[in-house]
Amino acid sequence: MKDFAALLDALIFTPSRNGKLRHMQAYFATAEDPHRGWGLAGLTGGLDFKSAKPALVRALVEERVDPALFRWSYDFVGDLAETVALIWPARPGANRPPSLDEVVTRLRLAGKSEVPGLLAGWLDALDATGRWALLKLITGGLRVGVSARLAKTALAEFGQVDVAEIEEIWHGLEPPYGPLFDWLEGRGERPEPNESVAFRPMMLANPLEDRDFESLDFAAYLAEWKWDGIRVQLVARNGERRLYSRTGDDIGRAFPDIIEAMDFEAVLDGELLVVRDGQVAPFNDLQQRLGRKTVSAKLLDSNPAHVRLYDMLFEGGEDIRPLRLDERRQRLESWYGAGRPRFDLSPVLSVAGREALAGLRAEARTAGIEGLMLKRADSAYVAGRPKGPWFKWKRDPLTLDVVLMYAQRGHGKRSSFYSDYTFGAWRDSEAGAELVPVGKAYFGFTDEELRQLDKWVRDNTVDRFGPVRAVAPGLVLEVAFDAVHPSTRHKSGLAMRFPRVKRIRWDKPADEADRVETLAALVETA
Repeated sequence: MKDFAALLDALIFTPSRNGKLRHMQAYFATAEDPHRGWGLAGLTGGLDFKSAKPALVRALVEERVDPALFRWSYDFVGDLAETVALIWPARPGANRPPSLDEVVTRLRLAGKSEVPGLLAGWLDALDATGRWALLKLITGGLRVGVSARLAKTALAEFGQVDVAEIEEIWHGLEPPYGPLFDWLEGRGERPEPNESVAFRPMMLANPLEDRDFESLDFAAYLAEWKWDGIRVQLVARNGERRLYSRTGDDIGRAFPDIIEAMDFEAVLDGELLVVRDGQVAPFNDLQQRLGRKTVSAKLLDSNPAHVRLYDMLFEGGEDIRPLRLDERRQRLESWYGAGRPRFDLSPVLSVAGREALAGLRAEARTAGIEGLMLKRADSAYVAGRPKGPWFKWKRDPLTLDVVLMYAQRGHGKRSSFYSDYTFGAWRDSEAGAELVPVGKAYFGFTDEELRQLDKWVRDNTVDRFGPVRAVAPGLVLEVAFDAVHPSTRHKSGLAMRFPRVKRIRWDKPADEADRVETLAALVETA
């Protein structure tokens, strides 16, 4: 546990990507098995302790310290693990510090009633950094600035292999990854997962920058719409069927209608949508099905799933990823034939040049489409985000002037700042004009603007709700967002897609901010 705690401590205080890579490589090189494997699982989100949840941690600490003191401390610090690590009354010598392997193994085997005793004993034995690392590990969300992809990159550099090789075999591996480390250190063969239904790392696009747009050889690219769903990979081979998200999560249980329609032998790349009468429904309709373990017959009927196909990776047992995109497209079209239930092909668009392309992009919002994709006709299908072969050119965001209503402390580096903002728009009520929440954002501003926003929140607080502060309606934010959809979960009846702070309108009075009706007029309908 000591080595893993030191790693997390180093990562959170290291801002640079290369510095984080060096810390992780050093950990993989020096930590012993199986500890480093469990550490890797923690970094990549591969651990889940169902009985060790934040509510249990709060209950334990409130048995040891004054509950009011803990709650005030938590409100100030803003991070549960950090608060408990600092406020926990240590009992030196009560127990020996646990190893990482012991923590993972015992929590996996422990019954629900055993977990509080285990956790309290470990917190007694560890120092503040160890307690913080333990709590981060078991409650999830390390928040040390390391994505699963970055951890895999560090692993690949440690083993001197391409990260695409790690991605290719990752979803067939299990923590603590003994065979993986044996291979990377030259003691064993490359692990080979079940090839029939393995997830293949997806090829991703880069945003189209102005300099790229000006220099692009449009004759070398194919264009297609960027649909507003979620990217998926369909794998159907040897009688088995899987539906994966772009991160390799198996989401087939939420979409049995798609699984049932996969009566083929192929690996396909496409966009998961809800389609009614040939029209793509708003993303909010698809979101109602995401993350479900079971789907009711009513939801299957009201929100029918559909996949718009982009690409073909395998036809039968043949790997066609090395072929040119235009050749893979021909194979996909021949395979698709006259049509297949629950599937269609994303059309290739005719583009005569820059002006024509810009014109198509301008039409995207009216059509309820996210934007355009540009893909080199000669590009092979390779994992990751190579620069040049594929570009995404999203439509310009919508903007609205809204009023800050609530603020909450952030996490990690932002745990001392009020950095998560709920904002509202005006509407009429019997009592007069009132603000109702329309969205929440926590990025889009600079560090200096964060400090200014934090001070404004502290100076204008009118009420507290646990870690949340309500503020007087006085600050206007210009918020950018991609789309707006009806939502029964919000008091306003609306939900923004990907809201972010674009500008702080220090100059604008709050009563001149936008109204709910303005937002409602932007709703995209199928």
